[in-house]
Amino acid sequence: MRKQAVFGPGGNSEAFYAAGYKSSLQAPEFLASLGLGAYEFEAGRGLRGVTEATLSALGAAARERGIELSLHAPYFISLSGVDPETRQKSVAYIVESVNAAALMGADTIVIHTGSAAKITREEAMKLAAETLYDTLTAVGDTPVHLGLETMGKINQLGTLDEVLTLCALDGRLYPVVDFGHLNARERGGAFPNADAYRRVFDTVAARLGDDRARYMHCHFSKIEYTEAGEKRHLTFDDRVFGPDFEPLAEALAKDGLCPRIISESAGTQSGDALLMQNAYRAAQRGQIG
Repeated sequence: MRKQAVFGPGGNSEAFYAAGYKSSLQAPEFLASLGLGAYEFEAGRGLRGVTEATLSALGAAARERGIELSLHAPYFISLSGVDPETRQKSVAYIVESVNAAALMGADTIVIHTGSAAKITREEAMKLAAETLYDTLTAVGDTPVHLGLETMGKINQLGTLDEVLTLCALDGRLYPVVDFGHLNARERGGAFPNADAYRRVFDTVAARLGDDRARYMHCHFSKIEYTEAGEKRHLTFDDRVFGPDFEPLAEALAKDGLCPRIISESAGTQSGDALLMQNAYRAAQRGQIG
């Protein structure tokens, strides 16, 4: 288990390409040069065209440079889809993502839980649970964590409570807390201080155990929102929408929490991951808080 929090980007930032890099196979080299320690491979649009050789090579490059890997599963997965065929396709996409993660040596895949727009949240949760049981049967005994992400739009399944309820179904299911999404669901103000962030980790620990809280896989970005919740991801330069990272850094440092935090900023994800890492290390030194 890691002994401190680790940071990295989701996908390749504008700075990655500006530095002359072209292939995700070069991402571990780029991130190591910045001193970052994590990378989320983005397969949101699917894994078509991504070969087993590429996945294995990325994993080898990451291990050589000490970069922790995760994989974002396709966005079109819907655990709560009302069409049975949609749910069965979602199972297949998750199995494909688990296999890809295993080839890379990634320990986590990130899954969007689905919509609750046309049915009640209770019905959506029932369908999602059934789909997850089918998925767990299909993947079998895998070391890859199936991460269920908290979502930012009000009509999406994925409140913290909903994610934790689903994760309680099986030990292979892990929460992926996206703090920007949670803030957007509340239309801002969800994390005014370190205690607000701390309550998230305490809630996860109470529901799922200390390990699934202390070493949680997380996403972080500032997100513009409307009354419907999430609208678009922003960068750390934004001063209108939140949340702010410094109170989270304080909570991590004071409580000895060791999550992996992936920046999903819009184009500046590697630079913003570095800003988070610097703020966290400053908090460890007692310079904030």
